[in-house]
Amino acid sequence: MKKALLIAMLVMAAPMLAEAKTLKFPSDAPIASIKIPDSWSPKETDTGVDATSSDDAVYLSADVAELKSMDKTVSEAIDFLKEVGVTVDPKTLKETPVEEFNGMQMTTLDWDGKDEDGPVSVGLALIQTSPTKGLVVTYWGSKGDEEKHQKELVDILMSIKPIVN
Repeated sequence: MKKALLIAMLVMAAPMLAEAKTLKFPSDAPIASIKIPDSWSPKETDTGVDATSSDDAVYLSADVAELKSMDKTVSEAIDFLKEVGVTVDPKTLKETPVEEFNGMQMTTLDWDGKDEDGPVSVGLALIQTSPTKGLVVTYWGSKGDEEKHQKELVDILMSIKPIVN
């Protein structure tokens, strides 16, 4: 009985024991931080950070943008998706109204799409981190497999915080 209880406690504690990296980006003048599990191999890019789940089912990136050029950053995110073979069905677009998120303003755009492996979910979150700066969070995940990462995704998104300079 004690052994079963101990095993149950370890299983329940496993998510809390998972290693995660908090990235402040861009490193030369950070405007935001995000906490991504080490198993997702997070790394800083030229414009932000990106990561992929260990099973390659989900890709996530957060790119810094000047609010006045947010449209350009969104366009670059969509171009990136096309370059890696992700297509979206424009008829499936769902847009959320602007709402407060971790003290920031956010709106999302979501589509159904496909990549070389089949059906995917695609999303962009536009987050205002300051009066002049923002983030474009790009997401794509394989339908049927992405659900396994739901808690991790929520934790990653909830970890996004502005850095006040």
